[in-house]
Amino acid sequence: MEPTLLCVLLLLNTYINSGHSEDDALPKTTLTVKPNPAFTGETVTLMCSVTYDSRRNYQWYKDWNYNVVSQSVRHTITGDTFTISRAAESDQGQYWCEGNRASRPISSQPSDPVTLTVKALPKTTLTVKPNPAFTGETVTLMCSVTYDSRRNYQWYKDWNYNVVSQSVRHTITGDTFTISRAAESDQGQYWCEGNRASRPISSQPSDPVTLTVKALPKTTLTVKPNPAFTGETVTLMCSVTYDSRRNYQWYKDWNYNVVSQSVRHTITGDTFTISRAAESDQGQYWCEGNRASRPISSQPSDPVTLTVKALPKTTLTVKPNPAFTGETVTLMCSVTYDSRRNYQWYKDWNYNVVSQSVRHTITGDTFTISRAAESDQGQYWCEGNRASRPISSQPSDPVTLTVKDYQPSTSLTSDKEDVFTGDRVTLSCTVESPGWKIYWYRHRPDSTPVTTTSGYSYTLSWVRVSDGGQYWCRAGRGDPVYYTLYSDPVQINITERPVAVLTLQPNWTQIFIRETVTMRCDIQGGGDSDWNYRWYNNSQLVITFNTKPEYRISPVYWSNSGSYTCEGVKGDKFSKTSDAVQLTVSDQPQPVLSISPQWLNPGDSVTLSCEVDKTSTGWRFSWYRTVPYRAGLPSLSDKSYSLQPLSDNVTSEDSYTLIPAGPTHTGGYVCRAGRGDPVYDTLYSEPQFLWSGDLQPSASLTVNPNTTQHFTSKSLSLTCELKGNSTGWRLKRYRERRVKSGCVSTWRSITKSTCTIRSLTTWYSGVFWCESGSGEYSNAVNITVNDGDVILESPVHPVTEGDSVTLTCTFRHQGTNPKLNTDFYKDGTLIKNETTGEMTIPTVSKSDEGFYKCKSGEGESPESWVTVRGDKMFVAPGSSTSVLVGVVVGLLFAGVLLVILLVLLVRYQNRKGSCFNRIFRPTQPQSTNHDPQQDQGSTQDVAGASAAGPSHMTYAQIQLKKLDKKKKEKRNDPKDYPVYSEVKTGKATGKTHSTAAARPVDVTYVEVDLQKKIKTKKKREKATPPEPESVYSLVKPYTAPAAGPVDVTYAEVDLQKKNKAKKKRERATPPEADSVYSRLKPR
Repeated sequence: MEPTLLCVLLLLNTYINSGHSEDDALPKTTLTVKPNPAFTGETVTLMCSVTYDSRRNYQWYKDWNYNVVSQSVRHTITGDTFTISRAAESDQGQYWCEGNRASRPISSQPSDPVTLTVKALPKTTLTVKPNPAFTGETVTLMCSVTYDSRRNYQWYKDWNYNVVSQSVRHTITGDTFTISRAAESDQGQYWCEGNRASRPISSQPSDPVTLTVKALPKTTLTVKPNPAFTGETVTLMCSVTYDSRRNYQWYKDWNYNVVSQSVRHTITGDTFTISRAAESDQGQYWCEGNRASRPISSQPSDPVTLTVKALPKTTLTVKPNPAFTGETVTLMCSVTYDSRRNYQWYKDWNYNVVSQSVRHTITGDTFTISRAAESDQGQYWCEGNRASRPISSQPSDPVTLTVKDYQPSTSLTSDKEDVFTGDRVTLSCTVESPGWKIYWYRHRPDSTPVTTTSGYSYTLSWVRVSDGGQYWCRAGRGDPVYYTLYSDPVQINITERPVAVLTLQPNWTQIFIRETVTMRCDIQGGGDSDWNYRWYNNSQLVITFNTKPEYRISPVYWSNSGSYTCEGVKGDKFSKTSDAVQLTVSDQPQPVLSISPQWLNPGDSVTLSCEVDKTSTGWRFSWYRTVPYRAGLPSLSDKSYSLQPLSDNVTSEDSYTLIPAGPTHTGGYVCRAGRGDPVYDTLYSEPQFLWSGDLQPSASLTVNPNTTQHFTSKSLSLTCELKGNSTGWRLKRYRERRVKSGCVSTWRSITKSTCTIRSLTTWYSGVFWCESGSGEYSNAVNITVNDGDVILESPVHPVTEGDSVTLTCTFRHQGTNPKLNTDFYKDGTLIKNETTGEMTIPTVSKSDEGFYKCKSGEGESPESWVTVRGDKMFVAPGSSTSVLVGVVVGLLFAGVLLVILLVLLVRYQNRKGSCFNRIFRPTQPQSTNHDPQQDQGSTQDVAGASAAGPSHMTYAQIQLKKLDKKKKEKRNDPKDYPVYSEVKTGKATGKTHSTAAARPVDVTYVEVDLQKKIKTKKKREKATPPEPESVYSLVKPYTAPAAGPVDVTYAEVDLQKKNKAKKKRERATPPEADSVYSRLKPR
């Protein structure tokens, strides 16, 4: 059918061509196929082209059956190209194509058919030799490709396309892959293929070949007996699984040293025999079997360690040795790790077996010699035998038995003979040979032993006095016991242990850093005094050897704190350890000074109290007054003040009394304490202040508003006024026991002598005062700043009895409700209710002094203290002063006249006999205390007066004395019997602790004392003076409050008569003076 169709087509084509000209022929189509022929797996490209027109659709045909070629996974048509991927033999055949389009001519001529040939890839063959292989053999794999060997070969294993790479055991050379020393891990399926640069590029993969690698036959080694004993025969046997027809090789100790035959080593077939085994035969053995056919050799056997032990060692013990005649001697034979043996006994190396007799008995492993004699001396040895391996033991080493023909003695010694109770005493008993028990005796050697010990010493622990006395010892051994002789006695003397007593000097419970401490260790009941001493702190030895009983620590520090004990040491004897004394070292203390009262009331005493740490004792106290800072004087650490010692500066009491308290004592005070030798001083206390609210002549402080209480956020001005000078002042404030500058730039402004606080807060509450550069103090003002809504306006300064005082209750919001119903309280008790907000006391008395406050619906004010001074107590500055000055001037004039009269009187007396006339200023009392700071003011009375204010004093003293008529009588000192006239401008004073502090008094009087002298009795007794007859005239001038010290003028005349001297040149007793006083004393 197909040929017929082809003929029809050809005839039709001929007809068409014959009916048209050459110019009307259809376009020609050309088909190209590359590559052709192709190999399976390659890509084949068929391209169809039409002359002078490429814009066509192409139709593809195969094998002349007009089967149109359709697209598939391997067949794709893109434009004029038909592509066959991974060509297969089924793709062979004739292919042609034609191009079609929409315009004429619609189709082209069909292309000439092209036959595509697809050939199979070259076949690859893999051979493996040997297969199966044995471990350790070399395996060769060879790859060959039909009709072409010029290729590169690729090797694969186990179908996972893992390419086999080269390694130490795997090598590839051309078409050969070699596996050296094959192992079971080399087993698996292998295949290969050949590749080249020209077509066909690769061959077909070879069929896979499975390589099997078998283990070599297993070899087993047995060794008997193992362990072996020296001298035995050892047999080693080598066997190979499923094949015994082999030659066997023997190795030892992994160094591949082949075991060779010798006299003691023989090899027969699979057996290696060691005769008369020695310790050198020990080691690891293994074997392997070899043959001519594969596998040539077996696996080596596992190594077996052959142990060759020496025959059991035999030990002979002889007790006692040496022995003494009559003792029982026991010889014992023992074999290591086996006692079930029969024992053979030998003596003197002639292999004479020891036989039993009356004195010689053998029981098991023991040979006993009873009642040893010198004939029993000699060398003995033994061995043990048995039926099982090993049959016999090694012979024991020989032991020489010595038998001595005498009874041994003992020697007793003691490590101490004179001991204290609680000590240990060790007695030692010495015997010339070992193996004895020691028997200890006290008081009598034939008594029952105190104890028996297996050692040669006996220790008496923690001995008592009753343990003292004589001790003996002797030794015994064996059964029956064989005894030595008794030792000589040793005397042990035991006395009570002395007691160490530790005392702290000084015995203070509290010690401060840098003080000096001495500890003393006294041995009580210790007899003689040749003791040495040890000192401990917290049970740690700090002084190992000290010949003196004192341990001094100077200075002490915190590290010296602890619990101290001591003990005495005398040779090898010790006292009892003392009871512990606790030493606690603290920081350098700072005392706390308190002043009571702190506000000055004229006429009252003031007490300074200085308190150091309450647990410390032994202090002496030094007292100081603050003065402006000056270099060279003792000063506080912040240099705020220098310090001037008070008179009687150092006291043993912790308080100091100022009597009377007057303006002189206003200001700051400081105390310090010291103790010990050398003196250890505390820090200075913080300064505390004694204040006076009274205005002072030299300096004064005024406030504006003039009240003690103020609202927060308000302003306050404080003005310091100094007499004759408004500069050099400084404002001070005291708050919470601290002194601070009263005028700080952050909250004030200064205008000459005025400090203004622009906005008050409660922090500004405190006591304010002024100080001058020369140390003068103003009055003090107690200011309270209240953040509430109510304050009480009260006088800043003390008020005078008889004056009128108004207290005003002021409210922060005074404008909204200027006057409220107000209650006034004194000392917490309601005293009055006022609707005006004010309370007036028309005539103030001392009973009105106290704390005042007010309360209303707006709230309650703080309390304020109102001070009341006695009526006309002080002369105020102003007109009153001029009156007093006039009086003083008059008295001065009168005093001068009186002095002139006295001078004339003295001259008159001098004409009648010898007399001494001396004008001098009285000496000041000298302090006997030598405080480090006391040198700053040697004469304390004068210093105190200077610090208090101006004081001018003039003394005129005239002494009238008669010389005794007897020339040999010693003249009396002119000072003893003075007649003097004093004119004093200053203050009348009262003193306590030798202070020169002055107080103003409130009495002006003229006093006349008339005293008569009683004659001296003959028996040298001092005449008793009669009571003076006095006439007083009191004048009380008006004194303004807050007055300072005033000038005082008085004249005093003492008239003294001289007693006659007694015959024995004794000093005459002075008569009591007849005195006339004229004094003006303001108070």
